[in-house]
Amino acid sequence: MRLEGQPDVKKTFSIATEVWFTIMRSVSERTKALKGSPIRRLVPLAVAAKKRGIHVYHLNIGQPDIPTPKSFMQGVREAKIDVLSYAPAQGIPETIQAMLHFYADMGIELTESDIRITIGGSEAFAFALQTTCNPGDEVLIPEPFYPNYAGHAIMNGIKVVPITTRIEDGFHLPPIEEIEKLITPKTAAILFSTPGNPTGVAYTRREMEAIGELAIKHDLFVISDEPYRELMYDGHATSVLEIAGLEDHAILVDSISKRLSACGARIGCVVSRNQDVITSINKLCMIRLSAPTFEQLGLVSFLNDPNYKAEIEQMRQKFHSRRDTLFDALQTIPGAVCRKPEGAFYIFVKLPQIDCSESFVKFMMNDFNLDGETTMVAPGAGFYASEGVGHDEIRIAYVLEEPKLVRAVEVLKAGLEAYAKTRKEVATPTG
Repeated sequence: MRLEGQPDVKKTFSIATEVWFTIMRSVSERTKALKGSPIRRLVPLAVAAKKRGIHVYHLNIGQPDIPTPKSFMQGVREAKIDVLSYAPAQGIPETIQAMLHFYADMGIELTESDIRITIGGSEAFAFALQTTCNPGDEVLIPEPFYPNYAGHAIMNGIKVVPITTRIEDGFHLPPIEEIEKLITPKTAAILFSTPGNPTGVAYTRREMEAIGELAIKHDLFVISDEPYRELMYDGHATSVLEIAGLEDHAILVDSISKRLSACGARIGCVVSRNQDVITSINKLCMIRLSAPTFEQLGLVSFLNDPNYKAEIEQMRQKFHSRRDTLFDALQTIPGAVCRKPEGAFYIFVKLPQIDCSESFVKFMMNDFNLDGETTMVAPGAGFYASEGVGHDEIRIAYVLEEPKLVRAVEVLKAGLEAYAKTRKEVATPTG
């Protein structure tokens, strides 16, 4: 019996329980819509394989094995800092000056007001999307593309509209008329990487000019992600900043992660000659406070080294040789379809032996090894926005030494043969 004035314990418990489960159900729709990285999502399976004593050749992630330049590390170690305070929101002045000289060496003249230092390239293209698009707007992206583009678009209420490219064409752009058909009143920007992740495609100058003409005609922003620009093996990597007439439309996203083999440094930048864009990015920089101090000083030390170009060139030559070695090795896999990439350090491969690339990766980690070794790649479907494509494709990052690449492909080939047999067994059950 409950006395008057005393709380109804059962009712109170019921209400508390309902509130608790309401809280549990309140995760945002935006985060629910995120698919997770196809590159990182399956890494725990590799960790488990290693615990079982299996050696894993990691070709799934763009983490080079090449040492970070000594001059960069020296700049971090010898930084004269007594108090590790906030860096200026727009970047340390010395970092900005060093980057201006870096672009000038490329033949691209900029001023301090054109560049802002960011926490890696990821923050740079996130800022670019937030600056150019409103919730409900659309961004055109050639697919397959770096999955984090879609992640940041979803988190900002932006719809990704894929531009279809084909492996048979080396993932170059379709005719510009086909791209133009995708433009609607909600289209705000075109985003791409060149040389590209995950395909290694590098758009020609004519392709870049055609994108520029389309952007001017429809008043769109062009966001070009160029962290692999120096890792170019066939021809010249055309930067969006080289295209005349795009001053009000072009936004360059850049990062030191790849050209310096410094993925953990998390230093990038946004560059635009459109001062309205820079003014908006300034506000975003202030909201997140500052980019890492030590890593900025490491970059300054590297770019002030008279030999910095030679170090980048040495890295480019290594990746060039690795590309050729990997491409030749892949030709030994029956039915494999791929085109030799022009830049970056990735290659996309279509394989007739698989019909679900994620299941194949799981098979390689959980159920297969060749003399105690297995190979991890990234499943292709995760690099597409369109449904039902990429399931017979994988991305390979050639970030290991050449003998290891050759062996990794040998293991991959054996794994494909074993996986194909499991598919046949499922298709034709016995008994």
